[in-house]
Amino acid sequence: MSRVYVNPLPVRIWHWANALMFIILIVTGVQIRYLDLFSLMSFRTAVVVHNWVAFALIANFFIWLLFYLFSDRNKAYHPEFNIVKLADQSLKQMLYYGYGMFRGEPNPHHIDPYNKFNPLQRMLYQILMLFLLPLQFATGLMLWDVKRFQPYIDMVGGVRVVDTVHVLIFIFFVFYMFFHPYLATLGHTPTAHIKAMITGYEEEHEECDAPVAPAAEGAAKA
Repeated sequence: MSRVYVNPLPVRIWHWANALMFIILIVTGVQIRYLDLFSLMSFRTAVVVHNWVAFALIANFFIWLLFYLFSDRNKAYHPEFNIVKLADQSLKQMLYYGYGMFRGEPNPHHIDPYNKFNPLQRMLYQILMLFLLPLQFATGLMLWDVKRFQPYIDMVGGVRVVDTVHVLIFIFFVFYMFFHPYLATLGHTPTAHIKAMITGYEEEHEECDAPVAPAAEGAAKA
């Protein structure tokens, strides 16, 4: 068992702050959207909290972006442009998630500080961080001040289109917030990835033991 430092302190602070703000936005978003079904807080309170936390999340996103733009650890997010290699690695990872891990087979991906995401995780985070989250920010800003952003709203088809996109991405993130904790339990122990996001260190599991010499094996049987 070896320990690899994969999550620096800024990343850990960003991650847990992000998680907290996501939860608050989901709760307030549900209250705003389904006012007749829930009464956790007043509509005005939900809107005010939702807006302020949304701006904090946008700021947190740019902290993440700046950290990775000026850090050599941004290699963890680099796409794999070799299509054949990407397909091969992705297939192996899917087979591992599909049945390999249930049979005790080794994970085909080995973590290091510059390659902490397997191919499937890397593609997912690229979609989340570089497409869906910025799109959610943009639609949220338009809905926050419709009058100010009216030209842009009209450009994309009107308020109904902007609102629909915002809600659909919101629904995706709700499911993601349930799915993400499950993914966090898929280390060599159920808490390995969670501990790594607290301490910064990922425990790299030894996939196989050293072979037993024939003589020693015979002695052990004796």
